[in-house]
Amino acid sequence: MSIDTAQVRRGPSRWRTLLPAALLFALVLAAWELAVIILDVPRYILPSPSEIGAELVAEGGSLSVDLGWTMLEAVLGFLVGSGVAFLAAIVFVHVPIVERAAFPWAIVLQTVPIVAIAPLLTIWFGFTLAPKVLIAAIICFFPVLVNTTRGLRSVSGEALELMSVLSASKAAIFRRLRLPSSLPYVFAGLRVAATLSVIGAIVAEFTGSDRGIGYVIVQASYRIDTTLMFAGITLSSLGGILFFNVIGWIEKSSLRWPDARRHEQ
Repeated sequence: MSIDTAQVRRGPSRWRTLLPAALLFALVLAAWELAVIILDVPRYILPSPSEIGAELVAEGGSLSVDLGWTMLEAVLGFLVGSGVAFLAAIVFVHVPIVERAAFPWAIVLQTVPIVAIAPLLTIWFGFTLAPKVLIAAIICFFPVLVNTTRGLRSVSGEALELMSVLSASKAAIFRRLRLPSSLPYVFAGLRVAATLSVIGAIVAEFTGSDRGIGYVIVQASYRIDTTLMFAGITLSSLGGILFFNVIGWIEKSSLRWPDARRHEQ
């Protein structure tokens, strides 16, 4: 089978994968629209999808700026939290006593409600970018830490024994064995963290901000502008989906195993 033929065959398969989700989404929107019309639901209680779409068009300029700020906070928090988690996982694998001492505190940090931490960070750092980035980093930290630690330990004992026989250093074992084997686990954690980072940034904006999707939602709730609230929620979801798929694209670009390429050909 040639590469071109394989690509042609993969095309319809991809569409078949997306089609059920697209149809379900369309059906939900249609049922929502009809229910609002038939039941004569007031707009301030539940706007219809068409009204939300009209709001997105009318306020698209200002909302896109707010979404840009939220995504900036989310991406920075994602990079900080994931980077610290990755380094911590390396230390955990090579120095077990550090893991036994620090991992319970990582669990404690994960169990503390973000809505409780956000006001404290706003008090400490003010109405700046820092508390939003820190909240996003905190919420990203744990899934990347757990998945990376597991991935770095997923190496088979036979492979480690072979590297030891070859007198490989710890750095060489990490670079040539542990890191490549851990990448699927790492990217699984990064995908989860990508969506969580957007949630963290929005929650941080609830407690003190003058811009961002979280700020839009809070201001809309004060004015009982439900349509604008749904517009903000829609954009935040789209931002999270986009970020998730960007990480997925990076994963597919990075994990191109030779065996997989030969199988495709």
